[in-house]
Amino acid sequence: MLTMNSKIAELYANPIGHDVIGKVLLQLGISDKAITNPVVGNMKLSTVAAMAKGKLAPSFFDTLLRLVNSEKAAPADGNGPITEKWWKEAVFYQIYPRSFYDTNGDGIGDLRGIIEKLDYLQDLGVTALWLSPIYDSPNDDNGYDIRDYRKIMTEFGTMDDFDQMLEEIHKRDMKLVMDFVANHTSSEHKWFKEARKSKDNPYRDYYYWADEPLNDWQACFGGSAWQYDETTNQYYLHSYAIGQPDLNWENPKVRQEMIDVVDYWVDLGVDGFRCDVLDQISKDFIENRNGNGPRLHEYIKMLFGREKVSHIFTVGECWGAKEDNMKLLIGADRNELSTVFQFDHIVVGYGEHGRFDPVPFTLDDVRNPLIKWQNFMQENELAATLFFENHDQPRSVSRFANDTNKRYESATMLATMMYLQKGIPFIYQGQEIGTANPYSENIKDYDDIETVNYYRMNPRNQSEEELFRNMNFGTRDAGRRPMSWDDSENSGFGGKPWLPVYNRYKEINVQTDSSSDKSVYKYYQKLFKLRKENEAFITGTYENITEDRKGVYIYKRYTDAECYIVVCNFESSNEIKLDADVRKQNKSNPMVKGGYVIGKQSACRPANEWHKCLKHAEIDAESQSVTKAQLRDSHTVRYRNGKGIHRKTNGD
Repeated sequence: MLTMNSKIAELYANPIGHDVIGKVLLQLGISDKAITNPVVGNMKLSTVAAMAKGKLAPSFFDTLLRLVNSEKAAPADGNGPITEKWWKEAVFYQIYPRSFYDTNGDGIGDLRGIIEKLDYLQDLGVTALWLSPIYDSPNDDNGYDIRDYRKIMTEFGTMDDFDQMLEEIHKRDMKLVMDFVANHTSSEHKWFKEARKSKDNPYRDYYYWADEPLNDWQACFGGSAWQYDETTNQYYLHSYAIGQPDLNWENPKVRQEMIDVVDYWVDLGVDGFRCDVLDQISKDFIENRNGNGPRLHEYIKMLFGREKVSHIFTVGECWGAKEDNMKLLIGADRNELSTVFQFDHIVVGYGEHGRFDPVPFTLDDVRNPLIKWQNFMQENELAATLFFENHDQPRSVSRFANDTNKRYESATMLATMMYLQKGIPFIYQGQEIGTANPYSENIKDYDDIETVNYYRMNPRNQSEEELFRNMNFGTRDAGRRPMSWDDSENSGFGGKPWLPVYNRYKEINVQTDSSSDKSVYKYYQKLFKLRKENEAFITGTYENITEDRKGVYIYKRYTDAECYIVVCNFESSNEIKLDADVRKQNKSNPMVKGGYVIGKQSACRPANEWHKCLKHAEIDAESQSVTKAQLRDSHTVRYRNGKGIHRKTNGD
């Protein structure tokens, strides 16, 4: 309970107080550094009230305190299981429609292709689908430049196809989540075509315009974020491609347009939205930040804090999501988002120049942010997202492990490590068969606007060899090549595809993998079945027990009735002994151990009776250890030097 004796910093830490103070500072043109300054932050509200006497009404602080004390800064405490929302037990599968399955032979995936593969996805254990944008678009950024929010891209199909797809999804008791792009439109959208006609056009303020660039912001795809438009002799803001002008959310008409778009698709029956770069919809020109602006939470509540959409799932792509604002974004009492994607583990290995600047890292560098966020999200009763791949990322088995002679072991270890943690699993098409990165030194094989611009601009004057090495490390095209269904022509995708098939499609495809003794697909099936059938992996407690070990990640998941230990070994030379760990556990709650994957022990069973749930290495129940020899067939660690990327394997 905040009072007049509370400090400014305490008020600012409260979600409502944070929002109100942010708006006041915005109105006054004062930086938020005035609040974060320790001297100011330690001042009591009573002192501030005395200093503001005559400038603020006497009732101001009383009203503010009633407001902030009416809402909690964190989700409400509850003793029941977290099953009231369907998405808390869901397994999500992201589809990049253009590259999933082509049914009409034009080389582009389509909605009917998704329909045909729904049984495949259901058999995998998927319960919800996330589709990258399927709206009408000129495809400057493959659908993330939307020309019409209420129209299906002709290449993908029709609204009738969409209606049938949604019906078939729901018939299988699955959910559909659409991609929602709220930060920008296509320059071919009718709003922007009108806006650029004249300075007094009714749509002009739908976007940001200025006589000169207001700052030195750089577009994510290269170059200045301000583009000159000769029609009106002004510049417009585009945080991404030139053909993706940023919407001006300060305009109430824009906010209403976006609300109407959300309601349109909800009325059609969709179950939620993945919100593209959502934390950028509020700009902070005072602090010179393109994102996490002072009205962000207000805007999100306008979109999703309404009764009409209270039942849907929302996940924000929020690169700026950190500990200080995570509770504000997804706290249960906030009425903003269900959860967010944060990317601390994804950017491991990125240098100062981003995804095309690989730097050395260890796999402990990948593990440690996972531990940090697992602890933070659990302590604050927030839902974490569990993912390694999406349409913007290279393939995880290539980036973090061994995609050659230990591809199966690497792919399944990464899956186990990620998806038995506490949170909501998201997998990306092809990940379930261990798809590896392609490699090309021909610019014609690339379509991603970010990659192509990097090649053309060559901002660091690198050699051709260096350019392609860095491009192959970070290109978004790595995840966008057509899905490999079999080893036939075009990898069973359909017609000659819009982007080249994966180099190794004859080896890595659904048909071959499904019939293999080392099937990544079957392993994923088993993994998701294990999650579904054991409450410990849904509502159970997470506890990291890795301690100071290098090259491994060990954690527990448990309830009062059962307990698991998940053991993930990054290095084939490691020997992992679990006896010390087991001795440390509460004797009334016996622990589980398993190979480099997982084992289970029921709380009612003797301490030496183990059940192998997902088997890679054999378990010695007597010594309660996993030997070096047994782990030799797991996977390897990657390291980097100035000359490139290398893999350390047995004997190296």
